Amino acid sequence: MKKFNLHTHTTFCDGKNTAEEMVISAIESGFDLIGFSGHSYTPFDESYCMSLDDTVKYQNEISRLAEKYKSQIDILCGIEQDYYSNQPTTQYDYVIGSVHAFYKEEFDRYFYVDYDAESMLKDIEEFYGGDSLAFAEDYFERVSHVYEQTKCNIIGHFDLLTKFNEKFPMFDESHPRYVSAVDKALARLLPTGAIFEINTGAMSKGYRTVPYPSEDILRKIRLGGGKIIISSDSHACGTLDFAFNDAISLAKSCGFESLMSIDSTGRFFETSL
Repeated sequence: MKKFNLHTHTTFCDGKNTAEEMVISAIESGFDLIGFSGHSYTPFDESYCMSLDDTVKYQNEISRLAEKYKSQIDILCGIEQDYYSNQPTTQYDYVIGSVHAFYKEEFDRYFYVDYDAESMLKDIEEFYGGDSLAFAEDYFERVSHVYEQTKCNIIGHFDLLTKFNEKFPMFDESHPRYVSAVDKALARLLPTGAIFEINTGAMSKGYRTVPYPSEDILRKIRLGGGKIIISSDSHACGTLDFAFNDAISLAKSCGFESLMSIDSTGRFFETSL
């Protein structure tokens, strides 16, 4: 099976290593292909994403590295397009569409789902009156439109709001309201043909012991005819293939017999597990 990772961050955004350091690590780890997916510029919060100037530098650097290391590894330049980013994506090899926060007009506020558990708990208590399921409903409603907004090839970390749920339980993932919110989002996204990502990023950071999406959600994706891809959402050299075996085992246990891969031109294709 081809070894690759498409969800990769560098010092151009909130990653720990340079793009070249990531490429060298990928080569040393036996990767056939590495794809970069810097966080797209989001005007409401510039703390974690690429600036407009760095976006151009990012594109140029990935192009330089692709030429320099072409005899050793294939390199693609993608983007993790946030729901609220207004930057063009046509120049990239692929697009990961993600929701890291959702905006509520009645509060004139963005609510983050992956910064830290304490902030989420505080927001749920202060703005939602302690109703965490209402928070989850608003999140999944926004996720349901991520393809429409970003025209992504890959849907990033579908249930990202559960990043801290193992250690700081906030959401009852079996509650009918939660399940209904998930089902509504899947009903809108599955027909688009966008690929769902099995993401091990929260595992490498010590927040989770299993990838997301959850097993229940992955089974629904399979039954709905959805396709999957495995990524590590890597922010450092040492996590490029973190828990890939766990992700493959999870996919198989959910009944998947194949996953999506990608070639050096950015063309997606199906391969057996």
